[in-house]
Amino acid sequence: MAFTKNLTGKEIFDLVRSDLQKVEEEFCLQSVSSVRAITDIGQYLQGSGGKRLRPALVLLASKLCGYEGPAAIRLGAVVEMIHTATLVHDDVIDDADIRRGQPSTNSRWGNHMSVLAGDWLYMQAFNTALGERSFQILDLLIRLTQVMVEGELLQLTWLRRHDVSEDTYLELAYRKTACLFSACLRTGALLGGKSEEEESQLGSYGINLGLAFQLIDDVLDFTSSEEILGKPTGSDLREGKVTLPLIYLLQKCTPEETGIVSRVLEEGGFQSVKFGEIRALLNRYQSLQAARERAQEFAEKAKQCLDSYSDSPYKEALRSLPDFIIERES
Repeated sequence: MAFTKNLTGKEIFDLVRSDLQKVEEEFCLQSVSSVRAITDIGQYLQGSGGKRLRPALVLLASKLCGYEGPAAIRLGAVVEMIHTATLVHDDVIDDADIRRGQPSTNSRWGNHMSVLAGDWLYMQAFNTALGERSFQILDLLIRLTQVMVEGELLQLTWLRRHDVSEDTYLELAYRKTACLFSACLRTGALLGGKSEEEESQLGSYGINLGLAFQLIDDVLDFTSSEEILGKPTGSDLREGKVTLPLIYLLQKCTPEETGIVSRVLEEGGFQSVKFGEIRALLNRYQSLQAARERAQEFAEKAKQCLDSYSDSPYKEALRSLPDFIIERES
């Protein structure tokens, strides 16, 4: 079967739309606790939406590998619970007020309750995964969680520093985002009984897709709007995170312009320096375009990881997904 054009985002998600609805139902079911506060927070997070890209990756990879069954639904909910738990903890660490256009959990319930709810979600995710009785999947999820937590700790050591290298940034992006994407794809390969080599290929697809996704996220933080992003623009820099567009800027700009960026990092916000000044510098040195081009490189690498798979609608969806991610606006 030959394909000549990319699928749209809608066409990609339509392939797993009915299963994604089952993932939503599973997430809702697994968010119920005997402690009312945990249930309230879990239901609030489940109802806040999101792209559900990670469970879609589990479902698409499972179908690509020939698996159709309830385990993909449950594990789709598991990865979304892990992802949601990381967002809850991120918002506490970053002291964020808004997430997906509505109050963050920490601004509604406070830091203490939010941290504990995030911990509970992690444990509930593993409890659900345990039901599959697969040591391979448990091992994958445990290693994933360790890498992500290590990434959060590592990121804290690099906050408010303008000497972050591209290699350090990419390691942080891997730990923050790409490792979870990779685990989603590997989960599908494990469910489909694929070989270690095939699992590794899909894992590499996930890493490259995740890096492209994170790079575009970091570009959009400077170019989009609060209405579209669901959170204030410039949040990364305000929180002291030096992302790839800024790294490219700092490689080219003058010492005086480096000082402008440093002031924002030191002040923890756009006080003596306006957000528009940073945007102007990024445009002057074409740093945003350079970051987009780097994201495109990772997108192309992701597509190449699928070459050994036979043509199918699911392969074409995964081949189309990198371009959808590059072109997205939120």
